Amino acid sequence: MKFSKKYVGNTCLGTAALALCGVSQAVDLEVTHWWTSGGEAAAVSEFAKAFNENTDHNWVDGAIAGGGGAARPVMVSRIIGGDPMGATQFNHGRQTEELIEAGLMLDLTDVAEAGGWRDIVHPTSLLDSCTVDGRIYCVPVNIHSWQWIWLSHKAFADAGVDVPTNWDEFVAAGPALEKAGKVPLAMGGQPWQSSGAFNVLVVAIAGLDAWTEVNTNKNADAARGDAYKKVFEAAAAARQYSAKTNVQDWNLATNMVITGEAGGQIMGDWAQGEFQVAGQTAGEDYTCLPGLGVNEIISTGGDAFYFPKQDDSEVEAAQKELAALMLTKEVQVNFNLKKGSLPVRGDVDLDAANDCMKKGLKILADGNILPDANQVLSADTQGQIEDLMVEFWSSEDLSAEEAQGRYADIIADAD
Repeated sequence: MKFSKKYVGNTCLGTAALALCGVSQAVDLEVTHWWTSGGEAAAVSEFAKAFNENTDHNWVDGAIAGGGGAARPVMVSRIIGGDPMGATQFNHGRQTEELIEAGLMLDLTDVAEAGGWRDIVHPTSLLDSCTVDGRIYCVPVNIHSWQWIWLSHKAFADAGVDVPTNWDEFVAAGPALEKAGKVPLAMGGQPWQSSGAFNVLVVAIAGLDAWTEVNTNKNADAARGDAYKKVFEAAAAARQYSAKTNVQDWNLATNMVITGEAGGQIMGDWAQGEFQVAGQTAGEDYTCLPGLGVNEIISTGGDAFYFPKQDDSEVEAAQKELAALMLTKEVQVNFNLKKGSLPVRGDVDLDAANDCMKKGLKILADGNILPDANQVLSADTQGQIEDLMVEFWSSEDLSAEEAQGRYADIIADAD
């Protein structure tokens, strides 16, 4: 299937969601992203394949190792420094506010209107995250939810206990896992992992209303309240179970679950890609519990692609072609099945989805969703919380009570 064909000369370009006319040539388009694990690489290759096969352009892969925390400063520095890439990944939310305000990002409103994005992107909050002053500056490509724990059937079998069905059962199984030589809770050392796991505990233990009061309404009193006290106490207990993880990258922690070295991992649904690459089957080799099996709500974060402005009409035409391709039905299905994420289009066929993805699709269809923290907190506030969570999860010297107080102070000054 050809989604588009690049034109040469005064000819019109037909794309599934776009029609442009002008003079252009084939373009080598550098695309930067932080998808470097096995599952992530398999997924992003679907974008590259679609772009290379269905246009006259060439995807130049610019993968940056180390996850978003390492990649984003590099991406921002290049854009501000006058060495912009053709396209770049960011998360849904507020990470690009200053770049857009500085006029450094390409306006994609014409592409969005031609493709009817407002009608097909669900939930609409994803497109709202791309919109500034009524103009659209990014293409949302997936829905990723943090609200999961992944459990190794092998680890629990070795420990002689049943696979848990909720967080309380998981905590209760911790001593048996430790006795069997397992790490109960795998937790990598990157800051976003500990911060993300904490947010998952908030939603499961304190509930959606408490999360909203703190993250959306910036209510510091709620952050100091009893609901969050229970979360910090639960996190303090959980960190004892994660102390012996001894890996940095999230996918290495996921691999501990895959191999049965660890009982479980609190991680977003992108972990599914790693289980898939390892040839494991949901329900047989591992179990996934949305909302930690306590409160089945999923966050609607994920990834979006932005296109830094270039002083070149040919590059701009290629950028808009890629933007349009990313939201076509076939590309959405091929990419998200490998990524483990949910498509942003609700009109695609996902019969091939595994059991975990189907759980997420049902929760999404039922409307049991909340925004991702990136959509409601600034990058600066997020950074402060990540720093605190790294300190808290890595050292028992920081008590739950002190950590809660410092967290509430951050929320009090949040923007």
